[in-house]
Amino acid sequence: MQTIKLNNGVEIPQLGFGVYQIPLDETAKAVYQAIKAGYRLIDTASIYGNEKETGAGIKRAIVEGLVTREELFVTSKLFILQTPESKATETIEHSLDTMGLDYLDLYLIHQPYGDVYGAWRAMVAAQKAGKLRAIGISNFKSAKMIEFVGLNEVKPQINQIEVNPWNQRIEDQKWHEKYDVQVEAWAPFAEGRHDLFTNPVLAEIGEQYGKTVGQVVLRWLMQRGIVALAKSVRPERMAENIDIFDFELSKEDIEKIAALDMKESVFFDHDAPQQVEWFMNRMLDTEK
Repeated sequence: MQTIKLNNGVEIPQLGFGVYQIPLDETAKAVYQAIKAGYRLIDTASIYGNEKETGAGIKRAIVEGLVTREELFVTSKLFILQTPESKATETIEHSLDTMGLDYLDLYLIHQPYGDVYGAWRAMVAAQKAGKLRAIGISNFKSAKMIEFVGLNEVKPQINQIEVNPWNQRIEDQKWHEKYDVQVEAWAPFAEGRHDLFTNPVLAEIGEQYGKTVGQVVLRWLMQRGIVALAKSVRPERMAENIDIFDFELSKEDIEKIAALDMKESVFFDHDAPQQVEWFMNRMLDTEK
């Protein structure tokens, strides 16, 4: 597995396995199967409600000798209502206890709302204490990322954002490279929206190499130097998604994919008033 060195010297596997929206009763098995298939980066979040099951899958893989803890790179995230400094400190400890781990390899502020600066102080302290190897942000637009870097002594190691063929984030990646913050892609397949898996351009590129559309998309992200998260509960698809290191897209292939860029989210805009309102209402519902 290829790795990328973050700005604090920690190395992260470039391709990972995400557990968002995996049914709770399937999560532990899916994580175990992903590790068995060769994934070493596992990504969850407190708001997903499956940290316990993710930890169980990790524990099974370690007990059975498939992998050591040191070979894994485990990520979780802090939700909006957990952002005040004291609450963030409690939540980090809760995530560790729930997952049965002594440390996390990466911990992210999940959304750009709430007391993100208070949360960051807690995360920096936990990193210094050895409980978090790397820390970062998620869904921060480039301007907010630049502000965050400028106002904190410790800069984020990662910004996990939406990146896929319909929302390629070319300019955003340039800004992140300038400030030495690694881009990590969620939803690289855009959840299949706009008929991604049957797109004729991507399919034609894949046919040249005997690869699927999904493999083309992930290879495209690898060649851009982006960390990517893929998700599946099917072992055969897990194996397919990780089988992307034996071919390379040409310059012409990259140009064809570039022409697909719609330059907007296929999900939602984090700055849209109605979307911020939705997150605030969800935060209040979660508190009840």
